[in-house]
Amino acid sequence: MSIPNYVASALLLGVVCATAATAQQQSTPSPDANRIHLNVVVTPKSGAPVPDLQKQDLTVSDNNVAQPITSFEAVNGAQAPIEIVLVVDAVNTDFSKLAYERQQIDTFLKANGGHLAHPVALAIFTDTGVQLQQAPSTDGNQLSASLDQSDIGLREIHRHSQFGDQDRLNLSLNALHSLVASEATRPGRKLILWVSPGWPLLSGPRIDLDSKQEQLIYSQVVGMSNALRQGDVTLYSIDSSGPGQNIGREFYYQDFLKGVTKPSEVALGDLALQVIAVQSGGLALSASNDIARQLEECMADTTAYYRISYSTPPAEHGDSEYHTINVKVSTPGLSAHTLTGYYTGS
Repeated sequence: MSIPNYVASALLLGVVCATAATAQQQSTPSPDANRIHLNVVVTPKSGAPVPDLQKQDLTVSDNNVAQPITSFEAVNGAQAPIEIVLVVDAVNTDFSKLAYERQQIDTFLKANGGHLAHPVALAIFTDTGVQLQQAPSTDGNQLSASLDQSDIGLREIHRHSQFGDQDRLNLSLNALHSLVASEATRPGRKLILWVSPGWPLLSGPRIDLDSKQEQLIYSQVVGMSNALRQGDVTLYSIDSSGPGQNIGREFYYQDFLKGVTKPSEVALGDLALQVIAVQSGGLALSASNDIARQLEECMADTTAYYRISYSTPPAEHGDSEYHTINVKVSTPGLSAHTLTGYYTGS
C-alpha cells in the first residue's frame, strides 16, 4: 500500500530540512571537484590492515572502466591527522540495553591504560539532538569519566510505534548531518563510530512512494553521500543489539547497498545507518556482545591505509549521475574497502 499523505509529510519533513542544510553547506564548489580522493583499507579475510603495498598493487575502476591513479600515499596511521567521533545512540537503543552499551564503551576507552591512538570525541544522541561532550581527547580515562557523568535520560519517543519509527529516522538523519557538517570543518580524516542497532528502515513490500517522495529521498541520499565524501568522513555502524536478534533484520540492509542512480529506484532503506556506513567506506558490524572489540576493529582501519586519487571521467548525464567505484588488490587473499560510489556535479 502507499504511505498516507499525512504520514509521508511527517516522515519526510526531516529529510527536507536535512537536505536543505546539506545544500547550503555545499553552496561553495569544491576546488578539487574533478578529482576523487579515496581512503583505501586493505585486509586479509581476518586480521589487521596490510601496510607497505605499492601503487601497482591497486587498481581503480569507475563505472567498470579502469582509471589511472594520479596520486598514491601509503599512510602510517599513527602519524596521520585522524579524529574519531564515538556516538552513543539513546534514541534507537532499548533503554534496558543502554547500560550494557555504555559499559562496553567504557571498556574500550580504558583499554591500553586509557591511551587512545587518535583523539576521540564522545557524542550523546538523544531526543533533544546530538551533543558533543567535550573536545576530542586521547585520554580514554578522562572520556570514560565524562561518559559516566553524562545524563542519558528516558526517551519520549516510543520505539515500537509507527510514528515513533518516523520520528527516530528523522532525528537520526538530522543528527548524522549535524555531525558530518561539524567534522567537515576540521582537518584530516574523520571516522564516526555509531553504536546502535540501526535506524528504522521503513521499507518493505507494503510501502510505496509517490514521485515527490522519491525525489525528496533521492535528494537526501545524494546530499548525504556528497557531504561524507567532501568532508573526508567515514561512517561505521556497530550493532549493539547483541546476538540472537532476528537474522532477517540483521542483514536486511544489504538489499540496499547498491547505489541508486535515479529517484524511481529509491526506498527508505537506502537511508539505513548500515547502508550509509558501507557506502562511505566504513564497516557495518553485526550484532555481538563484545561491542568493545568491535570498536577496536573499527579503530584498526586507522593503523594503515592508502590515500589515492584519480581524475573523474566526464559525466554522461549531467549532475547527480551516480558512479560506482571498485578497488581491487593484485595480491590473492587481500581485499579493499573504501568509498563505493559518488554523485557528479558537486
